Amino acid sequence: MKTIFVHARSKLDVLPVIKKIKAKKKFGLLTTVQHLHTLDDVKKVFPDSVVGGQVLGCDVSAAKKINSKVDAFLFIGSGEFHPLQIVRETGKDVYCADPYTLTVRIISKSDLENQEKKTRGAFLKFMNADKIGILVSLKSGQNNLKVAEDFKKETKKETFIFLFDTLDFSELENFPDIECWVNTACPRIGYDDSRRISKPVINLDDLKKLL
Repeated sequence: MKTIFVHARSKLDVLPVIKKIKAKKKFGLLTTVQHLHTLDDVKKVFPDSVVGGQVLGCDVSAAKKINSKVDAFLFIGSGEFHPLQIVRETGKDVYCADPYTLTVRIISKSDLENQEKKTRGAFLKFMNADKIGILVSLKSGQNNLKVAEDFKKETKKETFIFLFDTLDFSELENFPDIECWVNTACPRIGYDDSRRISKPVINLDDLKKLL
């Protein structure tokens, strides 16, 4: 079956939140696909900035390409998932301008350390768990069923695979026996979305690094 990917552009005006940033830095401008068309206007506010382009949580190559040319990064979008990955790969602060809440926040190495502490906490919960659930997305580009099946064979824990197209976090509450969730889908589930899940959740890639 053929799949057509359509870029959905946000109609939000990003300039009101951008103008709240008073820092005098040479920024690398980054965003997600829905705000990509706004970067030229943002550059007019920060004329010395360098346009990096689009980032994904699992691909921040656009940031790495311009890392040596900038003092810090300016990310336009919501959540901490993308900014944390930028900090992880570049070591530089990320100014996050959220056009939805009109707030600006700086994500730094200390925030990355806090995220890594949460990951290690989830890892300890996994190690002590007897029954785990593996989350597997059916979406193109995220489907790691084979990876999940291989991990199920490797671990000595009682393991169940949960397939979904769009994950309804509230549905996970219907499985109270699951002591820890292992995520093989979008890594954001193990980071930003983990606060929406009552039981510990860890991305499989992070788990394998700690085993």
